[in-house]
Amino acid sequence: MKDGLLLFAHGARDPAWARPFEIVTERLRAARPDTPLAMAYLEFMSPDMDEAAAQLAAAGCTRVHVMPLFLGTGGHVRRDVPLLLDRLRQQHGDAIEWQLHAPLGDQDAVLQAISQACLSVLEQAFAE
Repeated sequence: MKDGLLLFAHGARDPAWARPFEIVTERLRAARPDTPLAMAYLEFMSPDMDEAAAQLAAAGCTRVHVMPLFLGTGGHVRRDVPLLLDRLRQQHGDAIEWQLHAPLGDQDAVLQAISQACLSVLEQAFAE
């Protein structure tokens, strides 16, 4: 089985909004150069999920881990992502297994990192 990773974010009209996601993508590629990786956006930006999935399929992936880069489990994660994955399952049949993972905001490591960043800001403010 060949695993790939599909990162999925909301998207925005301002291209600068995507910079943190581009940095994450670059760092993941550097850490796992042999793992096919694609970044996709729900709206306003490209590639969309279909295009990113096609890239991973062309790379020979038979299992794709879908990682929603959302801080909360709102409507997009609950409604839109499952519908998009259903469409990918129809398009690719049994050739690819699509595994949806919990969004970033549901992962303790991310919550710890955000908490630590906030504490660092406070520590710097109190030191002044």
